[in-house]
Amino acid sequence: MAFRIAQALQTIAKMAFAGALGASLVAGDVDAQQKQPSPGSAKALFGSVALPTQGGAQPFGFYAKGCMTGAVALPTDGETWQAMRLSRNRRWGNPAMIALLERLSADAAQYDGWPGLLVGDIAQPRGGPMFNGHASHQIGLDADVWLTPMPSNHMSAQEREALPFTTMLQKGAFLTINPDVWSQSHARLLMRAASYPQVERIFVNPAIKKKMCDTWTGDRTNLGKLRPEYGHDSHFHIRMKCPPGAAACKSQAPVAAGDGCDKSLAWWFTKAPWAPPKPPKPGTPPVKPREVMVSDLPNACAAVLAAPSVSSVRAATYGGPSAAEALTVAPAAEPAAAPGDALPAIGPVPDDKPSGE
Repeated sequence: MAFRIAQALQTIAKMAFAGALGASLVAGDVDAQQKQPSPGSAKALFGSVALPTQGGAQPFGFYAKGCMTGAVALPTDGETWQAMRLSRNRRWGNPAMIALLERLSADAAQYDGWPGLLVGDIAQPRGGPMFNGHASHQIGLDADVWLTPMPSNHMSAQEREALPFTTMLQKGAFLTINPDVWSQSHARLLMRAASYPQVERIFVNPAIKKKMCDTWTGDRTNLGKLRPEYGHDSHFHIRMKCPPGAAACKSQAPVAAGDGCDKSLAWWFTKAPWAPPKPPKPGTPPVKPREVMVSDLPNACAAVLAAPSVSSVRAATYGGPSAAEALTVAPAAEPAAAPGDALPAIGPVPDDKPSGE
């Protein structure tokens, strides 16, 4: 290994405060993100739209500040996937993302011993900021995939709402993988997802990244695409590159060269991620937080909100009207978090700390 992770782990005894602090920080994030958005805010407006726009697919802006046209829905069921948490109405994405998820599900089942994907949040029908759970997922090029394999049975709508997440972390241990849960099939699935050239990044918990660094013996060419980020211990987050020709899509800087198994990973096992922000300079007026408005997004997003809708969900389901939907669930006005549901999605905007990309 290019870094001495053991040295970082020696600091754990001095970091007993981190668990309690982390829990309070996450709880605070949940409270902040689940406040009712004000009428007229970007969250309220984009969250109230039930269907995508007509016309071609285009992402506008950045993953955490944008919107999209021409979204399509992932069918609720396929031979090798099932869509989860249908009441959220977040299974919409750029057609390139939906095609990628279908391909990943089939390839992982055929080659990696993974029975099928449970697909979580992708984006809202027109993208934009979500009521809760994510800062990104706004342009249809982000998607969450559970680290729980698809069961053999066809789940009901209620089962998809209630199935709990399964963390890969060992209870009571700091950033340590639970050997009773983790398997080589998980590792193969992640590397399969990273192998596609259109995938820019895959966000995983730092403990998962470390596990991959320590144990992956196959081709490590794409290991650098696995980026450590808190809040991704029960699912992984796929981020695609801006599609060719999408001039209004703002790309993220490419990942650094190498496998990422270096001091940038060791940083996550130190006190630094838990450090409180530096106090403002004396005399600096306090910055009052405010809600994101549509005017804060790319100019095209106002027109996206006003654009005509497709006729139905079925008409905009990837694969056309013949892609039968076995389940029909009305979108919830305020998605309620099931026990253990909101926590895995909460966390900082993935930005590849500490590289500053």
